[in-house]
Amino acid sequence: MKFILMMNGRTEDWAFFHWTAEERAAHMAHMRRLNAELREAGELVSIEGLASPKQARIVRAGKNHEPIVTDGPFPEAKEFLAGYWIVDVEDAKRAYAIAARASAAPGARGEPLHIPIEVREVMSITT
Repeated sequence: MKFILMMNGRTEDWAFFHWTAEERAAHMAHMRRLNAELREAGELVSIEGLASPKQARIVRAGKNHEPIVTDGPFPEAKEFLAGYWIVDVEDAKRAYAIAARASAAPGARGEPLHIPIEVREVMSITT
């Protein structure tokens, strides 16, 4: 079963760039270990980190389907998608266990961040 594990950050809590170099290194080491273990187990399908919400744009189809691009999402948004994993695992219980490990990544002073990770099954469409 495939699941997407979406790491959501709150703008007021996302202080990654304000941490010390050692705190950032510990955080990244935790994530690299998790990703390496998932790769080794054959469970990792894809993983991506996303740019800051300040760089995001909203696109809608205009007349004749040309893209209409506007700023957004807007700063009033309290949460944003920071990145995601797509995993192929036995069941939802395993996806939840992986999400919990990602959630526990260390932050400032080495304390677990308890990052909210949204877990949703990836639905496949057959043609």
